[in-house]
Amino acid sequence: MTPEEQLTARGLVIPPPPPPVANYVRAVRYGNLLYLSGHGPNVAGGKVWKGKLGRDLSVEEGYACAQAVALNLLSSMKQTLGELSKVKRIIKVLGMVNAIPEFEDQPKVINGASDLFVDLWGEPGRHARSAVGMGSLPMGIPVEIEVIVEVE
Repeated sequence: MTPEEQLTARGLVIPPPPPPVANYVRAVRYGNLLYLSGHGPNVAGGKVWKGKLGRDLSVEEGYACAQAVALNLLSSMKQTLGELSKVKRIIKVLGMVNAIPEFEDQPKVINGASDLFVDLWGEPGRHARSAVGMGSLPMGIPVEIEVIVEVE
């Protein structure tokens, strides 16, 4: 099955590509690498995610939020590449978690994105990763993720 078919089978939908919120582009292809800008979880007409982990959101809610971010990243990948089967490997993920200073479960939150990438691509979906806490993120979103992808 293609990654798109796998998502459909899981009941997940790739949303329309999110518009940039400032002066940047969502994705830049350079040779066989695709660099994806930091994406957030919010989708026009969909759920609006706001708040800090450890105060407003649980780890489980953060995980779901990170999965929503991953779907937005997949949307930008698909728009740039035409189809997700052109992804050869997820190379690097940087996950940023808007959290209270005492929050220590950033890796569990970012697993929401990492698990989806591994589910879709198997071993090529495994990646190097950083999961870090932030004092704030744009528009109060709980999670922002950027990704580097190897493509055909």
